Amino acid sequence: MNYHLAQLNLADAIADMDSPIMADFVNNTDRINALAAKSPGFVWSLEESSEDEKEDRVAIFGKESLLVNMTVWEDKQSLFDFVYKSMHKDIMIRKKEWFAKMPKMHMVLWFVPVGQQPTISEGKARLEHYRAHGATGFAFNFRDDFSPNNNA
Repeated sequence: MNYHLAQLNLADAIADMDSPIMADFVNNTDRINALAAKSPGFVWSLEESSEDEKEDRVAIFGKESLLVNMTVWEDKQSLFDFVYKSMHKDIMIRKKEWFAKMPKMHMVLWFVPVGQQPTISEGKARLEHYRAHGATGFAFNFRDDFSPNNNA
């Protein structure tokens, strides 16, 4: 079976999305999402296109201000290059302007079979596993070296 790499990343906004504080972040969102979609190795991205999906996110994580970013990539290097070597890094540098420091790990990676789109609930379960057990093949981070063959 062939696998891709899924990632979940949470960010806790310090103000409402329509606040002047968040304006520069909001104004760059479409540009950065388009950059991701054109990046080598990009496969899929969660789009909150309906009120139901927003309600699901809030119900799963219990916090209106929590933003959920979930994507699938061909491999870890493709995701790493987008996050740290593209114009996305300029936004990352400024994250303290828009987001509160997360008290716990807020990002997780895991393998999914090619063609599978992860759910927000699955991402939460992977993140909780990572927080409870540290890096395993089931849930890990950039610094960890796992392959799809050891994802138990």
